Amino acid sequence: MSQYVLSVIASGGVWAILTLSLNLITGYAGQVSLGQAAFFAIGAYAAAMLSTRTGFGFVPAVLAAMPITGVAAAALGLLALRVKDDFLVFATIGVNFIVVAILQYTDAFGGAQGIVAIPLPAIGPVTLQIGAYAGLVVALALLAGFASRWVERSWLGYGFAAVRQDELAARTIGVPAAQLKVVAFALAGLLAGLAGALYAYFLGNVFPQNFAFVISIQVMAMLVLGGLGTVPGAIVGAAVLTALPEILRPLADYRYTIFGLVLVITVSFLPGGIMGHGGLGDRALGRLRPRRAAT
Repeated sequence: MSQYVLSVIASGGVWAILTLSLNLITGYAGQVSLGQAAFFAIGAYAAAMLSTRTGFGFVPAVLAAMPITGVAAAALGLLALRVKDDFLVFATIGVNFIVVAILQYTDAFGGAQGIVAIPLPAIGPVTLQIGAYAGLVVALALLAGFASRWVERSWLGYGFAAVRQDELAARTIGVPAAQLKVVAFALAGLLAGLAGALYAYFLGNVFPQNFAFVISIQVMAMLVLGGLGTVPGAIVGAAVLTALPEILRPLADYRYTIFGLVLVITVSFLPGGIMGHGGLGDRALGRLRPRRAAT
């Protein structure tokens, strides 16, 4: 494979992890967040600063960035206890703008110049070139998918579902809705921190504009396109919206128009997303089941 293709694969893996993180909050727990780029930024800057200023290696920097972001996300989860629905959406949007502004205007974070010259990722004495790095990112994305699936099937997942479907009823039967919201944000922060750290090493530098509000919109679009509340949907949505702009690159003047049309058509005819209820994946499984039953 060419370095270009490997770069697209690595980028797609990062977006898949970030989309899975949003799925924990919005798909599972039903808390609509449009500030996921803020957590993405915290993870990226944490890894970048640990790597360039304290001498942390690739693995320690990534592992440290995850809990740092998890704590920050849990703090936003506490905010979610005070606001609901549309107000939570606006609150998360505000957090996104605040985080980017802090990064933009604070010298300690590099200001508008960002943080550059992040060392190449290495595990022990082995430096990871783009092929190995793409493989690692994809493996971590799949691992994040399995972890998300485990959460969905655990008591946490059932608690999230109860809060999503009817928070008042959930509270009535003793479900700790407040604690579950904070846990959902914290778990999402761990994955977003992982995605951000991997992104920082992928780019080799980080700037505030890498984490603008449009990134939060992009991640939500990936989740809705693939299928809200589903692990395959988060991964497929991220893959499609990573690859599509690259495929349409020769049509530079029209690719964003086509990109938008694909989104509108998909959401119109597959409201559950590609892999969601009634989506292409669901229909394919529905066709296979009768055949299996017949045999």
